[in-house]
Amino acid sequence: MNGKLILKNRLKVARAEKGISQSDLAKLVGVSRTTISSIETGQFNPTAKLALILCIALDKKFEDLFYFE
Repeated sequence: MNGKLILKNRLKVARAEKGISQSDLAKLVGVSRTTISSIETGQFNPTAKLALILCIALDKKFEDLFYFE
């Protein structure tokens, strides 16, 4: 390991599987649509609290949504 762990996510895929839009997910978890977009594109890493709320909203385990590369 080179010491540079990058947090990646499968948020877009999980959201698509649920058939909900970025806006709908944002409303569900209490953030803006741009926050969801920024998480999906890797421009923003969610707090632990938001990550867990996203897992609950999408009915996924943490390791199903987030991983290190």
